[in-house]
Amino acid sequence: MDEAVQAEEYFDVLTKTGQKTGIRKTRGHVHRDGDYHRAVHVWIYSESTNELLLQKRAEFKDSWPGQWDISSAGHISAGDSSLITARRELQEELGVNLPEDAFELLFVFLQECVTNDGKFINNEFNDVYLVTTIAPIPLEAFSLQESEVSAVKYISCEEYKSLLQKEDPDYVPYDVNGQYGELLNLIAQRYKENVEERSLSLQRQLNRYAPIPLTAELGGISDVDKEALKFVLKAAMIMDDIFHQQVCLSNPALRDWLKEHADTSPLNKLKWKYFSINKSPWSCLDENLAFLSTADSAIKLHLHATKPVSGWKGLEYKAAFPLSKQPGANFYPSDMDKLEFELWKNSLSEDERQEAMGFFNVIKRFNGVNLDTQTDEGVADLSIRDLYCVPFSQEYSSYLTKASELLYKAGELTSFPSLKKLLHTKANAFLSNDYYDSDIAWMELDSKLDITIGPYETYEDSLFGYKATFEAFIGIRDDDATAKLKLFGDNLLVLEQNLPMDDTFKSKDVTAAPIRVIQLLYNAGDVKGPQTVAFNLPNDERIVRDRGTSMVMLKNVSEAKFKHILLPIAEACISKEQQELVDFDSFFTHTICHECCHGIGPHSIVLPDGRKSTVRLELQELHSALEEAKADIVGLWALKFFINQNLLPSSLCKSMYVSFLAGCFRSVRFGLDEAHGKGQALQFNWLFEKEAFIMHPDGRFSVNFDKVEDAVESLSRKILTIQATGDKNKASSLLEEYCKMTNPLRLALDKLESAEVPVDITPAFPVADQILHGRP
Repeated sequence: MDEAVQAEEYFDVLTKTGQKTGIRKTRGHVHRDGDYHRAVHVWIYSESTNELLLQKRAEFKDSWPGQWDISSAGHISAGDSSLITARRELQEELGVNLPEDAFELLFVFLQECVTNDGKFINNEFNDVYLVTTIAPIPLEAFSLQESEVSAVKYISCEEYKSLLQKEDPDYVPYDVNGQYGELLNLIAQRYKENVEERSLSLQRQLNRYAPIPLTAELGGISDVDKEALKFVLKAAMIMDDIFHQQVCLSNPALRDWLKEHADTSPLNKLKWKYFSINKSPWSCLDENLAFLSTADSAIKLHLHATKPVSGWKGLEYKAAFPLSKQPGANFYPSDMDKLEFELWKNSLSEDERQEAMGFFNVIKRFNGVNLDTQTDEGVADLSIRDLYCVPFSQEYSSYLTKASELLYKAGELTSFPSLKKLLHTKANAFLSNDYYDSDIAWMELDSKLDITIGPYETYEDSLFGYKATFEAFIGIRDDDATAKLKLFGDNLLVLEQNLPMDDTFKSKDVTAAPIRVIQLLYNAGDVKGPQTVAFNLPNDERIVRDRGTSMVMLKNVSEAKFKHILLPIAEACISKEQQELVDFDSFFTHTICHECCHGIGPHSIVLPDGRKSTVRLELQELHSALEEAKADIVGLWALKFFINQNLLPSSLCKSMYVSFLAGCFRSVRFGLDEAHGKGQALQFNWLFEKEAFIMHPDGRFSVNFDKVEDAVESLSRKILTIQATGDKNKASSLLEEYCKMTNPLRLALDKLESAEVPVDITPAFPVADQILHGRP
């Protein structure tokens, strides 16, 4: 960036922990006063030669003149964003223009130093990015900004590290033994791969999933409905494409690359298999720890990244993704923080605010910010004008147009009138972005073919919990099992009126919830990692308020998990005298109550100051974990309530608690970064503290039947009250205190790992394959 421009540039002043203070100063004043501020460092790394690109700083720079430094760097102007700054600086200083997916955010580095005899104080938070190219960029391809850069060169990582360690005066100093050493260490670890060790590690991760074929009888399904089902299955496969894009910008390219290269080596086969389960490079069962890196990713060719060079085809780079999973997934700009979103949201009209917090859109940036809007008085808040909403129907237009066509064709074929209505309204919703009518049609579905398809759950958005992911569940309705569950749906209002919370928080408008039991035929989209056994939809508070919710139970999934996971858990962790109390009826019945309890309790709420809101909007990223805990623990309370009302047999009274205890260990194994795992850790630790769960000297656990009922009710009351008051601070305190890996939990999980008990199942769908490919 030109020095004349820098003299007038404004920075956001930060606290010592990197938070914005709301104060803005000119560049000169910031460095004069030693204010904390933010900048970007961009390193270009050549994979084939293990070299970093360095730039030589111009001789008249006010810091480190004439010394070799980072490939490209620059301050983040007030109101500007990190990634836009990184891309802009690389283009301005070196003439390299790369898309967003070339930049991997590695870490944030705090640099504190004083130069120029105390006249230049640099307290700078640096967002450190890595651009991985396949080979060195020809030096003649660069267009150097003379006011900033006098030369560029490549240097091996080892040589550069050695020069920094020697404090060579020709190089800008960095402490390679401190935080900034992470860069060189990361590169060294990434490219000194032990194939055998990595293969064994991936195989161990894969072994935690038991591959189980799920079958479903197609009796009662006519040939014409089977033809309709084929179109629905093809539409469901498109939900996978959309979901991969929703997780991470580079995720689709990574998926295609891994699939294409899966047969080139045993290690690549393992990478592809484990990616297929997680649908991303982050392991669901390891608190989203990355099992792949950008080094494993797709190679992309950018023909116009630099000025042309004779004989050079263009810049090849690796499609990048961060080692740490982005909390906002791909719903928001990767460099957007909560404060920026809130400032933008508060600048909008009420209708625009509701849209910004809505389920069915993504948040984007405009193509840049106008740095000429700065004035002597300060700088306008550019970030407020830099964000905007893009509806799903536009963002995923090519996918949704195709899926809409397929669903419409299926609707024309099916013999089930309610299914036809669902498929046609969903086809319209994909194009209009208005899902209200299609969700009502889904609730009213009365068909042997049971179809759930579209954007529903918000777990992937751990930044706010606002945005919905696409998913599909295709099944065959189990009519006998469905008929037996009418009791639960018909008694939701009774449950609501007896919930253990203040009467002022209880709703009088709860409606009966239809419950459908299906044999799962196929699933797609947001079904990564651990498989769901049931779901309660929709999540749209408008429909919950007007019509309630509907539940779908996946019976063959529940049976597989009980047989292959819960029984082995009980054998390893439950006391001998209580093991026989773990049974499928208790497990399945509690799952039903769990889903019922998603439909009761606080949803639309009135805050203490009189404002109307929803639990989801008030608790934001904490909502999913607390809602799962609520459904679980209140579901357990509801079972006892039904038993007391003689609506369920008293024989469940003990087995439901012991089956629940075994289920705690099952769900916590999903990881404490996952909503269900968080919720179960909270419940287990609360009940253990209240002595409702007991650990014996042999490391096994049992239920204290004298204390468990009161402990369940007290936690139910705690969570329901937090939700009813929309108290995010209390929600945070509760989760912080109880959502942790305590010694009893760790002991149980270590025992299960030693016994090689699977953590979950990975389903195969042979019947769906037969339908799609016409095999008998």
